[in-house]
Parts: sequence; C-alpha cells; structure tokens
Amino acid sequence: MTIDWNHFTPWLSLSGGLLLGVSAAMFILVNGRVLGISGIVGGLLVPKKGDAGWRIAFLLGMAVSPLIFRMLMPPDMVHAPRIDAGYVSVIVAGLLVGLGTRYGSGCTSGHGVCGLSRMSPRSLLATITFMAFGFLTVFVLRHLF
Repeated sequence: MTIDWNHFTPWLSLSGGLLLGVSAAMFILVNGRVLGISGIVGGLLVPKKGDAGWRIAFLLGMAVSPLIFRMLMPPDMVHAPRIDAGYVSVIVAGLLVGLGTRYGSGCTSGHGVCGLSRMSPRSLLATITFMAFGFLTVFVLRHLF
C-alpha cells in the first residue's frame, strides 16, 4: 500500500470533521433535533404544519454552499471530485444507500456523528454495520473483480 502524498489532506479532513461535529452539536442544542439528512428529507415527505421551512432551507444550503465556495475560493483550490464509476453504478449505489438508510432508521451522518455522540447503542451498531459493509464492498470490488 502506498500513500498518494499529493492528495493526502489530513488538515482539511480534520477541519471538515470538526466543522461537522460543531454544526451537529449546535443543531441539537439550539433545535433539539438530530442532524441526520435522512430525517430531514423524510420530514418533507410527510410534512407537519410549520415544519417544512427549516428543512427546505437546510437542504438548499447544502446544495448552494459548494457553489458559494467555488465563487469565493481561488481556482487552484477548487478541485472537482473524481468518481471512478459510471452513471449506472452511482445510481445503484445511491438506491442501496437509501434502502440501507430506511432499514437502519437513519443515515451515516445521523448515526455516526449524532448518535455516537449521544452514546446511542443502536447508533453504535448501525455505524459498525455501515463501516463493515463499506470495507467489505471495497475489498470485493478491488480484489475479487
């Protein structure tokens, strides 16, 4: 195994993780709600009265923030992610993630960030399951096919 030192970004990764953790903590402290994307989107499917506004604003913020980042940063700091998969693979993967999210009663952000910080046993089991199947999938796709 070798490390691609040109793309090794521990400080960016650490700062992104800290930002996500602080955001999740602030969200639960201010709103009393867990910052899980599947729960936020799910709340829009069967909306309660007066509850849809913040959910739509949150999702719009997620969609618009990369565009704002791109406008504010110098061009040499903005790199498009490279995905080594076709459209069919990405769509199938997205559907599988959605199915797993439904069966797991939440997504990786809800369980992995918020659930673990609340010491939820269910979130611990869910996160271990997510990670184990992620490792297994990478191993199978990279070494057996």
